[in-house]
Amino acid sequence: MANPLARLTGSRKSGRDTVVLITGAARGIGAGLADRLAAQGAKVALVGLEIDEMHAVAERIGNGARAWEADVTDWAALRAATAGVVEHFGGIDVVIANAGIATTGFVRSVDPAAFEKVIEVDLLGVWRTFRVTLPHVIERKGYLLAISSFAAIAHPPGMANYTAAKAGVEAFCNSLRAEVRHLGVRVGVAHPTWIRTDLVESADAHPVFGKLRAGMPGLFGKTYPLELALEQLHAGIERRARTIHVPRWVGAMKLIRSLLPPMIELGARFRVPAADRAALEDIAARGAREASVTGHGGRAATRAVVD
Repeated sequence: MANPLARLTGSRKSGRDTVVLITGAARGIGAGLADRLAAQGAKVALVGLEIDEMHAVAERIGNGARAWEADVTDWAALRAATAGVVEHFGGIDVVIANAGIATTGFVRSVDPAAFEKVIEVDLLGVWRTFRVTLPHVIERKGYLLAISSFAAIAHPPGMANYTAAKAGVEAFCNSLRAEVRHLGVRVGVAHPTWIRTDLVESADAHPVFGKLRAGMPGLFGKTYPLELALEQLHAGIERRARTIHVPRWVGAMKLIRSLLPPMIELGARFRVPAADRAALEDIAARGAREASVTGHGGRAATRAVVD
């Protein structure tokens, strides 16, 4: 039986020659996809800030994986990491721009540096990752996948920076797809909803915004297991999918996205005033930066700004 990874390239090379570069590969979706793709014979390059964690992932995978430390907002670091990947593995077939962080906070009170860092990592980080790696992907007629979010479609309060960045990622990929198709490169964008990862669990533990999210109705607030996301993302990568929706009902929401903002505003009318007051109290107690940052990745990115 042919290796399904062979479909990721425009050539007839075996799947064992497929090289996949994944950003934000220290844990969660990035590390999980690295495990799955390596199990099929791909060589996986792990790129991100948390080098010790990525080394642990690479050691677990074995000889088919290696880690490079790089901030996706740092041009020089990305170029150096990409050059290292090409030198070590011989090229790049697939790039998965998975690195992302989130903050919690309302626009009027959130820490400004933390707010802007989300847009820099989650949107500009995708652009920089794709720009640096694209010549190598073009050479192999490969595939680019950006991890956006359901937040690109539905925009809950307290996540203005995250929703703007993820919507920007979707729009960016839509434009890029048309630009590179004639070069044999395919571009995909993934829209996972709430997935049980460090980022989501950290947000749920927030004393203010965890309660706000817990009040989201039905499917909008449901958290899905990581394995479900990995299964559906992996299947989409194998077929070089244009869009990947996790779960699949997220795709249906695109058909009614014009109706979602007024629906969210209606529900927020009764919950946001109390949350707004609580957010100000939390900031007064812990400071704006500590009250805003969530997840290990977010803390690593924020430390890079402070340092």
